[in-house]
Amino acid sequence: MSAHVETDAQTISTDMPAMFDGMKLAAVAAVLYVVVRCLNLKSPTAAPEIICRDTPLNHYLIKSCSILTEEYIPPLLWGKSGHFQTALYGKIGRVSSPHPCGMRMFLPMQDGATATFDLFEPLGGHVIGDDITMAICPGIANHSEKHYIRTFVDHSQKQGYRCAVLNHLGALPNIELTSPRMFTYGCTWEFSAMMGYIRRTFPQTQLIVVGFSLGGNLVCKFLGENPANQDKVLCCVSVCQGYSALRAQATFLKWDKCRRLYNFFLADNMKKLILSHRGSLFGMRTSKMEITDLSRLYTATSLMQIDDIMRKFHGHDSLKEYYEKESCVNYIHNVNVPLLLVNSSDDPLVHESLLTIPRTLAEKKENVIFVLTLHGGHLGFFEGAVLFPQPLTWMDKVVVNYADAVCQWKRRQLSCHRATDCTELKSET
Repeated sequence: MSAHVETDAQTISTDMPAMFDGMKLAAVAAVLYVVVRCLNLKSPTAAPEIICRDTPLNHYLIKSCSILTEEYIPPLLWGKSGHFQTALYGKIGRVSSPHPCGMRMFLPMQDGATATFDLFEPLGGHVIGDDITMAICPGIANHSEKHYIRTFVDHSQKQGYRCAVLNHLGALPNIELTSPRMFTYGCTWEFSAMMGYIRRTFPQTQLIVVGFSLGGNLVCKFLGENPANQDKVLCCVSVCQGYSALRAQATFLKWDKCRRLYNFFLADNMKKLILSHRGSLFGMRTSKMEITDLSRLYTATSLMQIDDIMRKFHGHDSLKEYYEKESCVNYIHNVNVPLLLVNSSDDPLVHESLLTIPRTLAEKKENVIFVLTLHGGHLGFFEGAVLFPQPLTWMDKVVVNYADAVCQWKRRQLSCHRATDCTELKSET
């Protein structure tokens, strides 16, 4: 009996290491599976999808802006994950971002607010030798000191562009509000004031309008609000915007792609920013805010709850009215200058259902090009070999290359008109 028990014990003891080895292999396999799924490593790289009408202008722009027809290759280990791209952009903005030197401008508004923007002069000659100014509108609660803006400005300056960067009202640290009002999703007052200043100060300059995320909504709305706003504007570029806040609000309450979690963190950041100005927003006699709004703000956990407070800055009666009036979807069809709309399929903030808006617009309007990448996240678009991203992103290159192509097209058209005029004049004489 004892011999039998001893034999069984020896069998179990010899089987234990093999069993533990199997468990280790299974654990490693499970971890690898999760990593591959989370990082989306099996996803292929590809050139962006381009939707546009077949016109001479679009054909020229796509041919001249070759980066649009080439593969966008993100960093191998993490670049195919929209979450990683978005998180890295949100955390550091850009790696080794430069420090462009500019001049801060202050513009008093009619309601007592003070708009600010930073002006950066070009550091090199432009490809066509003209005076071109990029009017840049950053993303939500962003300003000219953000790393991704600094990187883009430095790159644009070196390509011969003057840059004017709007600082969203209330977004700059250590700059107090001078009226009980902050920036909102689509209020164009401050951007309009900056554009007016540029036109007055540099009457010879031509304008290229660029908006990132919320800034993309704002600039497209600005151009579509009034045909006069498109005067001297060569083109407009919008990157990673959502087009319709009314349609987006429902998607922000869903958990797919962790969108509800992003909603919470964005709301928390907005809450902190608003509370840092609570003396100006809730304490002035002219303020439209009430003490009950302050209490609601402290308990808000979503952007929609905060927007329901922010809408009072402009006297909107409901959140639905606020979203309808502030979204560019109701104005963008009035934009007649060349328009480039860029989005990413794996953007965790912009639901795929919203991308039917730019797709349909590009299919109908001759001046619109819609570019959709497989990867890039929200304002990420990092490039790099394996692990470490490059300082300059695919997004930075695309915007400048497209702007260059539009400038060259305009110069080419002007030369053709002059040649035609000269021919007609000779034939008349």
